[in-house]
Amino acid sequence: MTQQLILIAGPYRSGTDGVQTRIDENLARLENAALAVYQRGHVPVIGEWLALPLAKAAGSQSVGDEISEAMLYPVAHRLIAKCDAIYRIAGESRGADLDIEVAQKLGLAVYTSLDSIPQA
Repeated sequence: MTQQLILIAGPYRSGTDGVQTRIDENLARLENAALAVYQRGHVPVIGEWLALPLAKAAGSQSVGDEISEAMLYPVAHRLIAKCDAIYRIAGESRGADLDIEVAQKLGLAVYTSLDSIPQA
């Protein structure tokens, strides 16, 4: 199996009530999943790694403000178009569910467990 660019999709703001420590915990879960994908020989990416700095550059003051809302999903969806697959980690997330819908329309592989991701 060759290396794949794999988007990690899962809760970022979901279930946090906007509490920054909970958002940080969700990001840590996404990043731990990214590390596991990397250790399988692939290139992981998380949409927020790209969207948050772009939103900040555009003038966003906080996650959830109008500017960040206008950036987060569109950046992820542009990124998905460049990916080979998505790894959907556990947890309720409307954004991650939307990511899966986009990936399926593009015919990308959707992994729901680390063991289903082939070793590169």
